[in-house]
Parts: sequence; structure tokens; C-alpha cells
Amino acid sequence: MKKLLIALSLLALNLTAQDKQNQWQYYFDRPATIWEESVPLGNGRIGMMPYGGVERERIVLNEISLWAGNKQDTDNPEAHKYLGEIRKLLFEKKNKEAQDLMYKTFTCLGKGSAGVEYGRFENLGNLYVDFIYPDSTAAVSEYIRRLDMNNAMSVNTFKKGGIPYTREYFTSFADDIGVVKYTSGIYKSLGMNISLHRESNYETYASGNILYIFGQSEAGTGEQGMKYIGMVKVVHKDGSLFTTDKEIRIRDANEVTLFISMATDYKGTDHERLVSDLLNKAENNYDKLKQKHIKEYQKLFNRVDITLAKNQNSNLPIDKRLEAFVTDKSDYDLVALYAQYGRYLLISSTREGGLPPNLQGLWAHQIHTPWNGDYHLNINLQMNLWGAEMFNLSELHKPLIEYTGSLVKPGEKTARIYYNSRGWVTHILGNVWGFTSPSESPSWGATNTAGAWLCQHLWEHYLYTQDKEYLRLVYPTMKGAAQFFEDMLIEDPNNGYLVTAPTTSPENTYIMPSGEKVCICAGSTMDNQIIRELFTNIATASDILNIDKDWAKILLEKRERLAPTSIGKHGQIMEWLEDYDEAEIHHRHVSQLYGLHPGYEMTYEKTPHLMEAAITTLNRRGDESTGWSMAWKINFWARLKDGERAFKLIGDLLKPAGKSRGTYPNLFSAHPPMQIDGNFGGSAGIGEMLLQSHEGYIELLPSIPAGWKDGKVRGMKARGGAEISFEWKDNKITNIEIEAKADNDFILKSPEGNLHISGINGYKTINDRLHLPMKKGNKVKITISS
Repeated sequence: MKKLLIALSLLALNLTAQDKQNQWQYYFDRPATIWEESVPLGNGRIGMMPYGGVERERIVLNEISLWAGNKQDTDNPEAHKYLGEIRKLLFEKKNKEAQDLMYKTFTCLGKGSAGVEYGRFENLGNLYVDFIYPDSTAAVSEYIRRLDMNNAMSVNTFKKGGIPYTREYFTSFADDIGVVKYTSGIYKSLGMNISLHRESNYETYASGNILYIFGQSEAGTGEQGMKYIGMVKVVHKDGSLFTTDKEIRIRDANEVTLFISMATDYKGTDHERLVSDLLNKAENNYDKLKQKHIKEYQKLFNRVDITLAKNQNSNLPIDKRLEAFVTDKSDYDLVALYAQYGRYLLISSTREGGLPPNLQGLWAHQIHTPWNGDYHLNINLQMNLWGAEMFNLSELHKPLIEYTGSLVKPGEKTARIYYNSRGWVTHILGNVWGFTSPSESPSWGATNTAGAWLCQHLWEHYLYTQDKEYLRLVYPTMKGAAQFFEDMLIEDPNNGYLVTAPTTSPENTYIMPSGEKVCICAGSTMDNQIIRELFTNIATASDILNIDKDWAKILLEKRERLAPTSIGKHGQIMEWLEDYDEAEIHHRHVSQLYGLHPGYEMTYEKTPHLMEAAITTLNRRGDESTGWSMAWKINFWARLKDGERAFKLIGDLLKPAGKSRGTYPNLFSAHPPMQIDGNFGGSAGIGEMLLQSHEGYIELLPSIPAGWKDGKVRGMKARGGAEISFEWKDNKITNIEIEAKADNDFILKSPEGNLHISGINGYKTINDRLHLPMKKGNKVKITISS
């Protein structure tokens, strides 16, 4: 009997471990027919998206730095001559005339983002594998194609004619190459023809056991474009290998492994040598190569775990699971999966020393990517990194921080030429070539607070890490952004406020009393909120670093002269200085709520009247919109402490694309088309529902719906440098563990119940706040009983 109990206990433990291992996965029961059904793999620099075709496999290959275009001088040296006249027209309420003048005088040189010179993110190519089976007419059965986020791998299994076949794919985090392994359950039954292709601008050939693809993207300036190369080394066990000019053919093998290396000459990299070195240095033993990859990847992914309840739909193929979620929202585990998928995509699409994820992350199946696959700086790039800190991936914030720094030098020139200002500025569009001009269309390109918004990320990284040396390094970038507005802000004679002029509320249009529809304005609400935040952060940084204190006082004086966030005739947050109606009431941008999220000047404790007006604003805007807009609204409702409305937006976001703007079968977010910011924003919104720390204290479960009765979170981070794990049951928190990653006095909003605290002396409770003075490395455990 004792042996039986031990055996049953071991079985239960095994099943629990297996269930956990299977949690962060999704699967299909068929091959992909479109790119949005293939599964994304990436190591932050290179990416693969295998389709899992039985007869023909397509694997889309990507390298994050592969861009068309080139550096160009797009600043219009005549623009500043018209700045005074544009402002005069705006202050005379001749906004349409000001806008017309801007179209003639205040744009970039050339075609802007519509020109080849501006560039675009491109895919590197397609790897095709055409399979030869012992019986090509045999039926296929037991087909499974899985994305395993636990290990950053895709596994594809099926039977054809009763013969089992297995395929494994990963992009190594350790060796920086892509790896694909094909095996069969029957001796010498693997045959295939392997080739590389691209839409244009490429050459390919085969030599020995290596396939090559190489070429050069379009520069558009008469200069040479970016060069790229991909190599695929084919290693087979048993059977034979032979080549044609552009193909490698395998016959009668037991297993075949592909080692894939890709690079560009971005920033002068010797790309040919790099791809060769990566292949030569990689571990030849497949199992060791895989284990090294998993170990390196899990250093990031395993930091956070989220548990929410499953239901009977949790084991469905992912496309069917999304369909089921439309009518049955009790599959709460799908929400946890989506949050972790956001973490997975961030880990897979950026890495230290590289580029931040673009509109496509690092995945594209086209040469001409939507919106050039570039960096949109009026929310989209920033949204990509909203979850980096809270989800314990702080080092993955660094590529965005470094990208921001790269805009300073070109942005100084743009600031001087267009605005006669010191400091630096950038507008809505960004690429890898340092584009900072207002672009070709003032109606959306005139927004000039993009750089200041990027500086919020520099500050947030400090808040989470408490790294003063880092703050000292990025302070000059923040200072330059503030200097620009110190010079550029001008008094509006109609009200005495300091305003940005000209500007817009991103991509939106308002209706003048005359009935004219106009975009250009002075002092949009979002601008005021961002600049107010920037000046405040500069003053705080000045105090921390003990520098520029007199200048910080000047900024704070200017801050007080910015227009406050105001409430309009509908009870809404006004989007412009005047109480204009928007031309499109359901517009995707809700820029006037920047101060609610990602900023935090609006809170129930400080500005309850603005919180009520924010609710009115969101109700007027409506819920359904583009994928990223719905993701943003999840964050808004989380900050408004309305878990039910936030969960409703999650449901909208996860509706299968086609029935609405929502989610594609592989969980990519649909603008449409695919735009990855919706994934990152939606994931961050779930994080905001679970933990908030923007008000100076930590609050657990601030915005969960009633249905999330039980759950666990491990490893999330709070501002101030705390790593937090907690559990709840019947909607009440039962256990909390806080680990200090920096010295700090942490403040926790006290959960309901009797608190039993260990691991700390000297804590105190003030009102409903628990004050915990902690040193780096200290751990506090709190158990709550009723």
C-alpha cells in the first residue's frame, strides 16, 4: 500500500509538472496557409516563421536590421522662415490657413516615408523544403504544430502513411543561428529538396552542403543599399546529399538538420564573415545546441509566471480556442497565455545591443512591409515596450533607450532648422537611418513631442532599476528634449498659456466653428501632458544627481504656465485648447488621455474629476477599434480600476480577425493588417490589471474582473525596484512575497485581512499603506488570513 501511495504521488507530481510545461504553448492541428497562421520564432536579432507544410515547407527568414533606404538630409532649410507666420495664423484662429501654409513650407524635403530613400524593413527571404515521401499519396494523420514558449521552439509532428515524422525549429539564443531538425520513425525515409528565394534583389546558389542567398536592398539615393547574406548548412545522417546550381537534395536519410545564419552590413558589420563565423562556431551536437539555447532563453522567460483558471476550451487548437472565447470568456488561462505571449514576443524581437522591435517586431513576409515596418513614434514604438519593466525584462528596454539616444544628433539639426531651438526633436516617423524631420504630411507629421514621449521610457527604466549611474548617462538626452521645449514653447496671446505651435493631436482632426476640418493646432492636450511630465522628471533627476538645479527651477516655472488638462462641454477630457468636436468620434487615438496612461498625472487620489471625465471620454470614443487602440484602452480601464470593462476589451482584442479587428490565428494582433504593438499593449494592460505602482505605492489586483477568482503571479516588478509574487483565492490576496532589487522604502496598499509579516523589522502601517524599509536582497513574506 505504501509503495502504491508513493507511486501515485510521483505520478501526480509528474502530471503537475507536465501541465505546467504545457501551459505556455499553443498549437494548430493543420499546416499554415497564410503567414498569420505560422508561428514566430526569434532571438532578438534573427527570426523564422515556419508554416509546417507536409508536402512543402516554407520558413520565412528575418534579420531585424535589414532595411532599404539610406541616410538622407530631409530637413528643409527654409522652413523656419515660415514659423512665425504659421503661429500668427493659429493665434488669429485661422487654423486652416496655417495648415495650408505648412503643407507648402513646413514638411520634409523629398517624399518622406513614401520615398525609397526613407526605407523600409524587409524580409531576408524564404527557405523552401519540398519533401519526398516513400508514398506521396499516403494520408496524413495526427497532425500537430506547436509553439512552445517554455523553450522558444516550434515542434511539428504528424504521420504520413503511418510513418511518424518530427520537425523541431528554434532560433538559438546562445549561438545566434536558426536551427531546424527533421526526423522520421522509419529507417532512411527522409527525402527533400532545399532552396532559398526572395521577391527581388537577390542571388542564390548551392555549394557543397551550404545554400547561399545574398543581395542588396534599394537605397534610392544613387548610393549602395544595405547588403545582406543568409547561409543554410545542411547536415544529414545516412542517405545521400547532392547539389544543383540553386538547390540541395537529400535522399534516404534518417535525419536532416539545417543550420541557418543571417546578417547585414548595417553599421559596417562584415556580414559575410559574421554568418560564416556563426555557423563554424555553433555546436555540432544538436541536443547540446538545443539545451544551450533553452538555458539562455529561460534566463529571461522564466522570471515571470501567471496562473489563471482554465476551462474545457483550454486544450483546443489555438484558432478554435479563439473562436470559443467569443462566446465563453471563462477560459481565463487564455488571458494569462496572451500576457506571456507578449513577453515571449518581446524576448524574441529585441536584444541588448540591437534594435527595438518595429511595427512588425522583427517578422515580415514581404519586401514592402505595411507602413514600411518602421518606428511610429506617436504611440506605437512606445507601446512595444510598455511591459518590459513590469514583466521583469528590464534589459530589453535598452535597445529603445539606445535608439532614442541615436536620434539626438539628427534631432538637434531638425530643432534648429525648423524651430530655431536648442536641444533635439523628432516627429511621428522613425527609421534606422536617423530620420527626425516632420515628414511629408503635416496633418499627422507635425506632432513634435515624440522625443519627449520616448524620454518617458528613459525615466521609467530608472524608476524600476534605481540605477543612478544609468540615470547620469541618459540625463543629457532628457535634458536636450527639455531644452527644445524650453525654447520652442510660445505664449498664446489668447489665454497666456505656453503652447507648442504648430502641432497636432496625433492623427486626429477637429471641426472649427466654421465647419472646416483641421488637424494643425496650438497646444494639444497630449503635448501639455507630455511636456509637463518631462519637466517634472528633469527636475527630479536634477535633484537625484545634484546638477542643473537652477535650470530645473526654470523648467518648473514654465511647467506652471502650460494649460491644465480640462473638461469640455460633453464632460470629456478636452483634446485641444479649444473645446472642439472631433471629426471622427470613434478615432483610434485617445491622445488626450496620455496623462491617464502611460502617464500618471490623472489618479483618483489627485484628480478624481479628471478620472470621471476620462470615463466619459472613453465611452464617447467607444471600445472597438484597431488592435493597438483596443490594447491601449485595456490599460486605460485598468488605471480607472474597472476590471470588468478592461476584461471586456480583452475579449474585443482577442476576437478572431476577420470578424473584427482583433487577433490572427497565431495570436498576432490585427490593426489590420498585423501590427505587433497590439500584442505588447494588450499584454501590458493585463499586467496593469494585476499590479500597479505608478501612484507612489504598490497595489495588487487593482483591476481584475470578478471571474478571476483564484490565481498566482510570480516575478512581476514594481517601480522603486521591487520584485513581487502573490496569490489570491476567492478574490482575496492570501500570500505576498517582495524582494528588494534596490535599497528603498516600499509602500504597499494593504490587502484586506489580518497580515502576518516576516523577514523585516521596522515596518509600519499608515492609513491603509504598509511601509517596508528594505535593503537590496531583502525578502519580505506576508500571509493574509480573514
